[in-house]
Amino acid sequence: MRILAFETSAKAASVALLEDDRLLGEYYLNCGQTHSRTLLQMAQELLDNCALTPADVTAVACAAGPGSFTGVRIGVAAAKGFAWGRELPCVGVSTLEAMAQQAALFDGILCCAMDARREQVYNALFSCEAGCLTRLSEDRAISLEELEQELKKYEKLKIMVGDGAQLCYNTFSEKVSGCMLAPEQSVMQRASGVAICARKLLLTGESFDGAALEPNYLRLSQAERERNERLQRKGE
Repeated sequence: MRILAFETSAKAASVALLEDDRLLGEYYLNCGQTHSRTLLQMAQELLDNCALTPADVTAVACAAGPGSFTGVRIGVAAAKGFAWGRELPCVGVSTLEAMAQQAALFDGILCCAMDARREQVYNALFSCEAGCLTRLSEDRAISLEELEQELKKYEKLKIMVGDGAQLCYNTFSEKVSGCMLAPEQSVMQRASGVAICARKLLLTGESFDGAALEPNYLRLSQAERERNERLQRKGE
């Protein structure tokens, strides 16, 4: 099984190639260039440098959200487009669960977070012990205040992961005991985590059709919220 995985949920973009349980390669860029400009070029170069072609890929995966609305759409579109011609399995995985894979070497509570603005984060909590992850919460948009109170319930070490890790650490570190930032090499979401999650799903034998893959934004976009507010005002 060779899985080509895309991660575009935030400012950084990455592409990874997983062969069974072995990571063949991963490209990661956090230089501010647009994902639509770099993503497919990164995928092609990764395949070339692994002496493989698109025909050697047997499944495709992407971070399906939550995250940047534009970023998630680009990753989903790239995965669906790559899978469409050969009708490959196309797996969308939780951005938050994929990023938990990056810090699975630490024992404790993994607080996976992305800045959702408006004093909220996209978040999920996982317990990690000896490399095994146990999900403690669903993916959600939660206020920083609510998350702070929830973290106080746990006595274990709390490791902040994701592009919202610094925000959480700055907010909680003096109020919640045992908070730490994941190291730089583990803090950001990467396509290798997406590939690992996708492989676990594919091994269940479930069918994954790219036509059914949809982004999971968790909440409405600003434009949709403003539209609903206008409609509500008109109806009053």
